[in-house]
Amino acid sequence: MNHQQLSARLETVAYYVPEGAALADIGSDHAYLPVYLADRKQIRYGVAGEINDGPLKSAEENIRKAGYSSIIRAKKGSGLEVIVDEPEIDTVVVAGMGGPLIRSILDEGKDSLAHVKRLILQPNIAADRIRTWLMKEEWDLIDEVILEEDGHIYEILIAEKGTGTNAYHVDQDTRMKELWLGPHLIRKPNSAFQKKWEWEYKELNRIKEQLLNANDQDQVKKRLNEVNEKLLWLKEESIDG
Repeated sequence: MNHQQLSARLETVAYYVPEGAALADIGSDHAYLPVYLADRKQIRYGVAGEINDGPLKSAEENIRKAGYSSIIRAKKGSGLEVIVDEPEIDTVVVAGMGGPLIRSILDEGKDSLAHVKRLILQPNIAADRIRTWLMKEEWDLIDEVILEEDGHIYEILIAEKGTGTNAYHVDQDTRMKELWLGPHLIRKPNSAFQKKWEWEYKELNRIKEQLLNANDQDQVKKRLNEVNEKLLWLKEESIDG
């Protein structure tokens, strides 16, 4: 029996959890994802990590009601603290937060990732900040998904330990564009990708107009160059608003 139906966003995250995984879901939102995966016998063990008592109690209650207290633990801790003493964890999900916060969680807890084989990351904004961290820390970006749900556009990044550069071109300018837009997403653009970046194109043009009208052009020159570079990247991908 399925105890919990997930949003399309979390169903996509669930799809990338390997069969038989030992999962840590950081910021677990009532433990919906671990319970969903246990229903489908997709995980052998799960940790639902929460930083505050209220969400922790909600997670514990949902796990108990679903009958999975023997295989899913709700644990209190900040970020990856909850897997410090969990060497069997091989898959980590961090979903529903901003890109800078996810990057901070990964960076502060990177010593706890030694036994982890897969990261599944779903930033609400600034996915490029995560891609940059993954490359620096030698996690290969093996796939990406972009989807729209309830008027919001989400990106999901899947990474495994490697060299960090497998998905990217050697050419530095192309690599910078791929870090911003997503190397896999560029190769398989869908309607959500198009919609997100058409909006961004218009926003960049608005910013450009403001910069061109600024009194001190010397002061805004660097920012104007950055905006023009991003507009060029979008035009290269046939996105022009």
